[in-house]
Amino acid sequence: MGVEVTTKNLTKSFGSQNIWSDVSLTLPAGEVSVLLGPSGTGKSVFLKSLIGLLRPEEGQIIIDGTDILTCSSSELYEIRKMFGVLFQDGALFGSMNLYDNTAFPLREHTKKKESEIRQITMEKLEMVGLVGAEDKLPGEISGGMRKRAGLARALVLDPKIMLVDEPDSGLDPVRTTYTSQLLMDINAQIDCTTLIVTHNINIARTVPDNMGMLFLKHLVMFGPREVLLTSEEPVVKQFLTGSMIGPIGMSEEKDQAQMAAEAERVAGGHSDGGVDVPDEIAPQMQPTPGMPVRQGVARRKARVREMLPSLPAKAQTAILRDLEGEPAADAAYAAAGSPEAPTVVLGQGAEYQGQAQGEVPAGYEVRQPLSQDDNPTDHLPKVEDR
Repeated sequence: MGVEVTTKNLTKSFGSQNIWSDVSLTLPAGEVSVLLGPSGTGKSVFLKSLIGLLRPEEGQIIIDGTDILTCSSSELYEIRKMFGVLFQDGALFGSMNLYDNTAFPLREHTKKKESEIRQITMEKLEMVGLVGAEDKLPGEISGGMRKRAGLARALVLDPKIMLVDEPDSGLDPVRTTYTSQLLMDINAQIDCTTLIVTHNINIARTVPDNMGMLFLKHLVMFGPREVLLTSEEPVVKQFLTGSMIGPIGMSEEKDQAQMAAEAERVAGGHSDGGVDVPDEIAPQMQPTPGMPVRQGVARRKARVREMLPSLPAKAQTAILRDLEGEPAADAAYAAAGSPEAPTVVLGQGAEYQGQAQGEVPAGYEVRQPLSQDDNPTDHLPKVEDR
């Protein structure tokens, strides 16, 4: 099983240039999370900080109960063995064939016999569909195969945490989808905590359990995927639609004059370049039939039921759809009504928009609806405040 990863008030700078400040989030054990953000917002820097390759100036990075910013070098060395990392370009050794690239961490960090190394290496190459290509050099294979070889190498130490940097980099949309499916299958097989950094909106909409976004040196928000996918936060909506209309510009932040000029052009009929996004949230990608059930799903459902009362109404509705099949969720969703209806509070602490008191199942109570003006992200930095 994967381990929980928590950052608290993390701040990183290079000299006088601040990359991000006060980043606090928790990657739940065994779940798949995605970190979004415009180019240059420090997403890859965040990954390198988690594994201890870069050292933030302030805050904590707690991995399985240990703060890697205050632990000893020997403790950090052992903690790093929990990680598997898939780099953007695979980061394979060009002079080694795929077998030796994959076996490298075992030879470097363990005292296993070569027969054991071969068994593990071939098992991981089979997981990523590269059996038969183990004798090829990185320069002799396609970009997609290099990605899979990098993934096999990341798996040989049976990581508890997987860090994936831009899995779609250099891949066409179809190969990107196959790579996403492979990551979900691996999560089902080894139950590792997974963090994917990406710009790819299709990955963001279909793969993760949780999503976060960096913008203007801050974490805009982080939470269940439904929160960001239904968010009214301008920067989140703009990023998920790819539109030019919004706070994100070519140089990250726009001034008011540029925003007004672009809005005027669009009002005059010029395309904003974005895509229309359906109100319905796309179904989450599932492991390939025949794979084990993802253990993180059950843990996630229990966790979101507890936090549901604090989430916006749209996110609550979307989460309850995902909980269909559970008796409490079925009763809740069947009774769902207009935003003006009373809110029903589930016994586990979750909420949903219900109808009349008489339709509430036994064991449930009714309270007044959430205010439409309530914003659970009020404590986070807002675009207009920066």
